[in-house]
Amino acid sequence: MPASSRFYTSATCSLASASSRSPPHRRRHASVMGQSPSAPPARSRSRRRSSSHPGLGLDLGFLLGRKPRPGDERLDLANWMRCFLSQRLPPPSAEAEADAEGKAAGSCEEHEVGGEEANHLVVMVNGLYGSSEDWKFAAEQFVKRLPGKVFVHRSQSNHSKLTYDGVDLMGERLAEEVRQVVQRRRNLRKISFVAHSLGGLVTRYAIGKLYEPATNETSSLDTDKLSDEQKTPSAGKIAGLEPINFIASATPHLGSRWNKQLPFLFGVPLLERTAAGAAHFIVGRTGKHLFLTDRDDGKPPLLVRMVEDCDDGKFMSALRSFKRRVAYANVTYDHIVGWRTSSIRRQHELPKLKLSANDEKYPHVINVDKGNSEDRQQEESVEASLADSLEERMIRGLTQVSWERVDVCFHKSWLRYNAHNNIQVRIHPVNSDGEDVIYHMIDNFLV
Repeated sequence: MPASSRFYTSATCSLASASSRSPPHRRRHASVMGQSPSAPPARSRSRRRSSSHPGLGLDLGFLLGRKPRPGDERLDLANWMRCFLSQRLPPPSAEAEADAEGKAAGSCEEHEVGGEEANHLVVMVNGLYGSSEDWKFAAEQFVKRLPGKVFVHRSQSNHSKLTYDGVDLMGERLAEEVRQVVQRRRNLRKISFVAHSLGGLVTRYAIGKLYEPATNETSSLDTDKLSDEQKTPSAGKIAGLEPINFIASATPHLGSRWNKQLPFLFGVPLLERTAAGAAHFIVGRTGKHLFLTDRDDGKPPLLVRMVEDCDDGKFMSALRSFKRRVAYANVTYDHIVGWRTSSIRRQHELPKLKLSANDEKYPHVINVDKGNSEDRQQEESVEASLADSLEERMIRGLTQVSWERVDVCFHKSWLRYNAHNNIQVRIHPVNSDGEDVIYHMIDNFLV
């Protein structure tokens, strides 16, 4: 059953059963108001999904020792069982649900900042079990330091448990949300994305869906033969706008499957294998995507498909269309996302760095690499390539385009072990040590 409809059948049965026990005068009142007595109350899908199971509350209270309340009718177990034994109703389409949630989020203005004259849209995307509040500090700083130039929209379509639904479904929601914002604000001309953690993968999927090739753009086969200088970054558009900056901080671009990609497992092979097999029990389809254990219809894992243009989306054409792509990565103290996967590097390509800043203005930024290192890629051993073939395939795919890599270290921070949240300043002032990283983003932002 799709993730978006996991409680659909049970909730329908329970509500229908409750309706059949309601007093006649209440049913008549519902009919007068133009509503079906058994129709569930209108509410947002995201809120319904995160709430407790309505069937458990109505039907299983007696199992938990709840005493009958005055006016309660006797439990009809036969009716309750018929609901579960009867033929299931067809669940709503996951794509339709994503479309509806994206539209609702895109039409909401409460998480937007910026003047009406700004024509550069900056979309900020949260990570696993996050929300639009995670980017509140950064959004305020972007508008404050770039007044009249940027309009910031903090994505709301994927939050809390909705982030368990998988990168693809989350990407569909985000894509529809962006379409709604662009449709609502007609003066927008440019677009950039700033994403944290899992949000970077969701954004890469969404732009693959939002990509619009130019009418004179060469075919993908011809494009692959061109050098980076020959490929025109502005050839395509994202949601009808000119793509400028793609910024991802602490994003597991290569997934979380291999050695020390999920640092809190300490690189222990047994723990890493166990995590790969059990992740989907904890974070749903998202766990399968992160550990590359999804094999839908015999296809390669989703993250592997996302390093090329395919039927699912024009993922690499979309990335290539941005004027700059930036990967902010924690060198150490990030127990959620490893340095290798967040900086899109092979193990032997990780530079040996001093854990101190080169610029006093940005005390936690210790290294900035403005391009791919072709010479180091040539030194790669055949054994390493064969051992991690999927990882190697993702690296080669993503490095078809140039990346700026910004290495961050909170070695001298009093909250260094919360580096994964510091790099985003998720909660201010708790994660305020990461303020300089946000300022570094803004000072190097192409407007």
